[in-house]
Amino acid sequence: MIPRYATVIFPLALPRLYTYAVPEEMSKIIARGMRVEVSLKNKLYSAIVYDLQEDVVLEYKAKPILAIMDETALVTEMQLRFWQWMAEYYCCTMGEVLGVAMPSGLKLESETRIMASVPLDADTGAFLTDDEYLVAEAVQMQNEVTIGQIQDILNRKTVFPVIRSLIDKKVVSVKEELIEKFKPRTTNYMKLTPAYAESPDHLSQAIALVEKSEKQTRAFLSFVQLSKYKTISLPVSDVCKIAHVDHAVIQAMVKKGIFYTEKKVMSRILSDPDGNYHTEDLQKLSAQQEAAVADIREHFRAQKPVLIHGVTGSGKTRVYSELIQENLRAGKQVLYLLPEIALTTHMVQRLKAVFGPDVLVYHSRMNNQERVEMWNAVLSKGKIVIAARSGLFLPFHDLGLIIVDEEHDPSFKQNDPNPRYNARDAAVFLSQLMKADIIMGSATPSLETYTNAVTGKYGLVTMADRHGESVMPKISVVDLRAEFRDKRFNGVLSHELITSIKTALEGGEQVLLFQNRRGYAPTLHCNLCGWKAGCNNCDVHLTIHKALGELRCHYCGVRTRKPERCPACGSTELQETGFGTEKIEEIIRETFPDAKVGRLDLDTARTKAAFEGILQDFEEKNIDILVGTQMITKGLDFENISLVGILNADSILRYPDLRANERAFQLMTQVSGRAGRRQRQGRVIIQTYEPSHPVIVETMLHLYDRFYDRESRERKQYGYPPFFRMISIEMLHKNAATVSHTAQVYADNLRKTLGSRLIGPAVPGIERLRGQYIRTLTIKMEKNPAVVAKIKELLLTERDRLQSVPACRSVRINIDVDPY
Repeated sequence: MIPRYATVIFPLALPRLYTYAVPEEMSKIIARGMRVEVSLKNKLYSAIVYDLQEDVVLEYKAKPILAIMDETALVTEMQLRFWQWMAEYYCCTMGEVLGVAMPSGLKLESETRIMASVPLDADTGAFLTDDEYLVAEAVQMQNEVTIGQIQDILNRKTVFPVIRSLIDKKVVSVKEELIEKFKPRTTNYMKLTPAYAESPDHLSQAIALVEKSEKQTRAFLSFVQLSKYKTISLPVSDVCKIAHVDHAVIQAMVKKGIFYTEKKVMSRILSDPDGNYHTEDLQKLSAQQEAAVADIREHFRAQKPVLIHGVTGSGKTRVYSELIQENLRAGKQVLYLLPEIALTTHMVQRLKAVFGPDVLVYHSRMNNQERVEMWNAVLSKGKIVIAARSGLFLPFHDLGLIIVDEEHDPSFKQNDPNPRYNARDAAVFLSQLMKADIIMGSATPSLETYTNAVTGKYGLVTMADRHGESVMPKISVVDLRAEFRDKRFNGVLSHELITSIKTALEGGEQVLLFQNRRGYAPTLHCNLCGWKAGCNNCDVHLTIHKALGELRCHYCGVRTRKPERCPACGSTELQETGFGTEKIEEIIRETFPDAKVGRLDLDTARTKAAFEGILQDFEEKNIDILVGTQMITKGLDFENISLVGILNADSILRYPDLRANERAFQLMTQVSGRAGRRQRQGRVIIQTYEPSHPVIVETMLHLYDRFYDRESRERKQYGYPPFFRMISIEMLHKNAATVSHTAQVYADNLRKTLGSRLIGPAVPGIERLRGQYIRTLTIKMEKNPAVVAKIKELLLTERDRLQSVPACRSVRINIDVDPY
């Protein structure tokens, strides 16, 4: 077939795909998955070729393709099929899928701005064509130029191939404003000074300088043992850990001229900053791990997805590593999905230590150039990719295994913008599409996944014991009613928790304190007139951030100075109610003045470098007590944590959501799992006003099966997932009357067909966010694929009809399939 027409996907939310004519000179080289330069409404775009036809009937005259931008397809056939499924399943357009799937450096349009990457000198210019040099020179002179300006410079319409070539040669780059570039992680290294490094004989002179200090002698001998008399540098933390000393001991030897220290940048790919790959051999599998691997292989032979239900610390990562190694030997690619890449530093380091340069890391915080390079690396047979949910869209060609770690985590669900997909569910479809195996792992599986496992749709592998000599932590519950009655409760810390923290600190152990609310206090109100500090854009209270003297909205980000007097009546009797991590940190410092206290939340760890810095301090025991939000529930594996405190379990349980109990059980179990992950049994203290609550009891006794049975009965009784399917519809507008009217019309039209399956319209718990009033509709339906498909089609049809009505056109309608 000689293609004469090409249907293309634009990176826009267009309701349909458009077809363009293929010029004769391009017909032999064009292919599906290539980028082409096309015009749409007098703007130029790079679009992806979705389909090729020899003949087609159109109601419009097809415009010609202006240029082919790639020598080979940038998007694979499997990706195109995956995008199509995602658009159909999640009720969105293929353009919206393309928008989240491809790095912005690969999506060009006529308003895109181009900026210089390197200075233009004689060496650089020697590799450029005349057109490329003209563009590069203009970019250097003007700092940045638009596609339209480049068209004027070259005096022609087709300029994307020139831009693509300059990007490939790293002369220019696409301007980025919103994506934050990773800051490199630095680590302190120590090395012998030349006077002592020249010969092993000189080491005796150094020993003479430290022999009067037991700690310095221990640290010096530990360095010699680790370095094996080679003139290499070693991480200060490694030497301190082996010698059981702190950094001050190393600094003392630096002052004596024995060592000097330097900061080294830790590469994301290299496990050694000097560029050497030091990979470790995999440890021998335990009996439990061997049994798990054997069971997984059996399920894979039956072509079933597999759920590993393993308690925290059971050694699931070692099982994953064994299966990764098998796939690498077979020449297959592996995708390892983690809920939040910035929160999983330990996991990344652990896998890099074993697999070295075969490990690539991909996530949304990478800048455009890094993401484009990652895309090309996977396209050219990258081996292991560790990624957040966006890793699903990479161009794998021979995917053998997908691992979805912590599959229950809500971060796998994209809530805005479209496509509102769940990476766990999409990964299952991708595995079927590419004939790859898939494993989902969790200590607290979601009800959806566990139901699929117990009904036989998925294979189930259980790892009920912690690895090695580690034992499950002892969980105890503090009844705050009794503490309050006995006047032993200061509003944040119970007497039992204070006593336990003191014991842990005296034993040289570390403590984690969990409160899922950042800031100092969630509300500020006037005792005289009842005024409350609220957000002007949202129907929520402003949170106090004491260190900054500010009130902040955690939804829209608005900030205002904290008032000294009530804006309504002028009274100075303003009261702060509740507590967040900032207030807890203050109370801990007052209660334990000699302890080193740290805080890990969105305020202190906005960047990956800041996050890693806090974790590094905790690992090196520069922090005794770490206070944090749910960020501390993920990726922390430190051997010295003996105590975990959950300060307010009730706030998690009372959240108005069908999954509140499930989320509470998962959060409390996950944070409890941070305690005692080595030989010593850890302790967990849960503070609550309702110690008999079923979820509290099930968490305390590690009763996942009982939790699942009870929660399943309730879900089945009231018609909720995983026994019924759900679609949530959110409607937003700046005018409350407009959104109410539109929601009622939409509901009335749908109810004619859906009947009692439709609930609403309803006003949500927070009626207004970011200046937009909200109304919701909920559809609960039987798990029948044919019925679900018809309902989705009905939703889209009625939405399009509604948006053709002038009074309703400006209302934004979001359809969320399988809300999570």
